[in-house]
Order: sequence, then structure tokens, then C-alpha cells
Amino acid sequence: MTQRLYYDNAYLTSFDARVTDCLPDGDSFLVRLDRSAFYPTSGGQPYDTGTLGGANILDVFVKEGDVVHCVDAPLAAGSAVHGEIDWPRRFDHMQQHAGEHMLANAVWRQLGGYVIGLHLGAEVSSIDAELPGGRMRISDEELRALEDDVNEKIQRDVPIVCTFPDAETLAKMPLRKPPTVKEHIRIVAIGDFEYVACGGTHPSSSGQIGLLKIVDARPSKGKLRLTFVCGKRAFQNYRHVYNLAHAAAEELSTAVENLPGVVAALRAHLREAERGMGALRREKLLSGVPVMLENAPRTADGARLVAATVEADMPLLRDLASAFTGGENRNTVALLAAPQGENYLFVFARSRDAEADMGALLTACARAHGGKGGGKPDFAQGGGPLKVWQAARAALLGKEDAR
Repeated sequence: MTQRLYYDNAYLTSFDARVTDCLPDGDSFLVRLDRSAFYPTSGGQPYDTGTLGGANILDVFVKEGDVVHCVDAPLAAGSAVHGEIDWPRRFDHMQQHAGEHMLANAVWRQLGGYVIGLHLGAEVSSIDAELPGGRMRISDEELRALEDDVNEKIQRDVPIVCTFPDAETLAKMPLRKPPTVKEHIRIVAIGDFEYVACGGTHPSSSGQIGLLKIVDARPSKGKLRLTFVCGKRAFQNYRHVYNLAHAAAEELSTAVENLPGVVAALRAHLREAERGMGALRREKLLSGVPVMLENAPRTADGARLVAATVEADMPLLRDLASAFTGGENRNTVALLAAPQGENYLFVFARSRDAEADMGALLTACARAHGGKGGGKPDFAQGGGPLKVWQAARAALLGKEDAR
């Protein structure tokens, strides 16, 4: 069984060991050592990278109690090797993992929630929390309270101590949640407020976490997911947002603190402009109805067929269909389509004296060409690829059926 040096010293960046086994694994090699400072993927924390005996570390994992190192070059069994840890990556993971403990503790104390999942990603980290009553959302005030709580304790620079207590000592510890293993239990204690079983690497004091910022809070798979950054990641996040805010303010010729008001005013102007454009589009489309009716071809049963694709939303499509088939218009069918992303909206309508069944026509064409929709004999609506509309038009003109 590999002696895990990172348990005793998370700041150990280099070590010497002996190769106990090396097996080929495709283009890489799986190496076992008598001792190792490389952290294997475990508990939501990714593996360490670096070099081992001159070979690059590709992966580190645990198998049958041993730490297995996946490397890109063979290492002779029995040979002595030197390992070098990628320290910036290791320390980043230490900051994120310790920050997660403190955030999970704040969720537990303030919201009565239990964290059931952790993921330390390359850019952000996240926890999934189960809250009382099945809550999956928290208020802005609750989110700020969590951040304030964690960062106040980070600034106190309380000690972070990792130990393997005996059963009697363990029984007296106020653990945040029960350990998931029965023996060889490692406890991470942060100050006098956070005690939890964990095998990860952590800094020696909370101050080294630097800062924690929650960057997202949303429901996920029935739980509350909090996405956060700590330490250097938090600083980089701040700098990125700072640069974006100042670039936006410069583009809008205003100060950063005025951005919300300026953006709100722009959105109001945009809504007004969109309403004006919508009114013009509506007027233009409706004004063209007489000409389109005059030039409409006849269906196989003699009805006028207006088949058109237009720029419109569903309400305007319905109004346009009514203009073609209502009032004094006789024996008229309208097949209208409007683009919406990669697909189209459809409205099929007919005057009262026309014979075609719009609901049946749209249902058949949609079913045949991957769309959806249906309705009554005189009116139907739906959506899907343009082929649905093309098939309906062809069927009414007697060029092909709707299948």
C-alpha cells in the first residue's frame, strides 16, 4: 500500500520514492510507488500533475489501496525516482477545497442544508446542497450572508488542521456530517466551527484561501447548486468582471456605477423601437393582402391558395391568416410560415366555404416531416421544418400528397 505523503504535508512539492510496479497501458504506463506526494482524484478534487522520474504525470488514481500514476514513459521496477508536484495546480486545489468546506459549513449553519456533492473544475467549483423542505433556490440576501460569513472567517486566518483521531477523540468531535468510511478516518478541522471527514489537501490556515465568491446559484437535479471561486481564481474573476464593466462603461460613455441605469434606458428604447418595427411590419403585411389574393393560384379543388413565408410572430401570423380568409373573401386557403431559429411557425387557415381540412392537413404533413401541430378544419397551427409547409402546399396544388 502506497504511503501517502500529502497526508502529512500538503506543501510537499518534491519527493523521492521507489518504483514497485510499472505496467503498459496503451500509449501510457501505470506506475506504483512505495510512497507518493501526488494526490489522486478523490472526493471531488482532481489529481495532481507534475513529473515522475522525468516522465509526465497524465493521471493519478487509487486502485486496491495503492496510488497509481499514469505516466507517458516507462519507469523500471525497483528503480529510485524523483517526483515534482505542479505546485500552482496543487495550491489552487487546496484553496478551492478548503473554501468549499467553509461554504458547506455556512450552508449547514445558516440554511440547515447538507452538501452531498463537490466538483472542483478547471475554472469554477460547485457544491450541491440539499435544503430543508426541498428548497432549490435562495434569496439574494441569503447568498450575500453566506459569502459574508465565509469571507469573515477567511480573514480571521484560523488554523486548518488535518488529523487521524482515535475512536474516542472522534466521538467527541462536532462533525458536520457522518464519515463515509468506517476506519482510517481523516478529519479536517477549520478553527472551532468546521469539522468534517476529508482526504483532500488543504492550506494550513483559512487566510491562505484569500477570498471566496459565489458566481452562480441555481436548482440542479432537485438540489441547490452553488458555483464558486476561491483564491487566485476569485481575483482573476474580479479582474475579468472589472475589465468588462469598464469596457462597457467606456462604450456607453458613462461611469461604471451608472451602467444599470444606462442599460435600463437602452432596453426601454429598444422595446419602443421593436414595437414601432412590429407595427410597420404588420401594416406592410396586411396592406399586401389584396395583391396576394389577386395573384393566388388555385388548388386542385378550385380554391384560391395563398402560400407565403413572412417575418412575423404567431399573433401576427394568425391576424394575417384571418385577413386572407375572413370577411368577404370566399373559397380561400392560406398556408403561412414564419422563420423561428432553425425551424418555422405555421398557421393554416381557410374561409368557411372552402373544403380543405386544415387540421388534418397540418397534422399529416407535420407527422411526415418532423414537425408538430394540428387544429380544427378551418384553422390549425404548429411548428417544424419548412418541409412541412412545402408538403402542404404541394398537396393542395395536387402535385404530391402530404406524406
